[in-house]
Amino acid sequence: MPDGNNNFKIPVCGTHHIAVQSYDWEASLRLYCEVLGMRVVEEFGLPDRKIILLDIGDGSHMEIFAPIEEGASSEVILGDQVPILHFALATTDTRGAIEQVRSAGYEITVEPKEVKLGSLDVTIAFFRGPSGEMVEFFQTNNI
Repeated sequence: MPDGNNNFKIPVCGTHHIAVQSYDWEASLRLYCEVLGMRVVEEFGLPDRKIILLDIGDGSHMEIFAPIEEGASSEVILGDQVPILHFALATTDTRGAIEQVRSAGYEITVEPKEVKLGSLDVTIAFFRGPSGEMVEFFQTNNI
């Protein structure tokens, strides 16, 4: 979980948002709002493309881009093909979180497991979102 300002170069630096390209708008809203409990903070975008900003739960955000409509301007398409390897959502209960998405029908790609990442003892799990995005639940156990 975010725990304050540990960056000594950029004041109050932290994650503001993660941007995800949706290929199925309704399926993306269902996952992020209904299954994961994120709340819509703002709706905006260009005339040919809707964008919503969701509060993840700790004040950081997820930005969801609607599918690109045929004939959209090049400004809308800019950056659309940039890949995301995965993004991790912090939790204090990886097993409970993965059961939440499993019960909603999402593909679990890595079952919950404890791993040691340097000095960190963590519990992680991964699932595939509706647009093919890989999402990790990340629980730090030794803080």
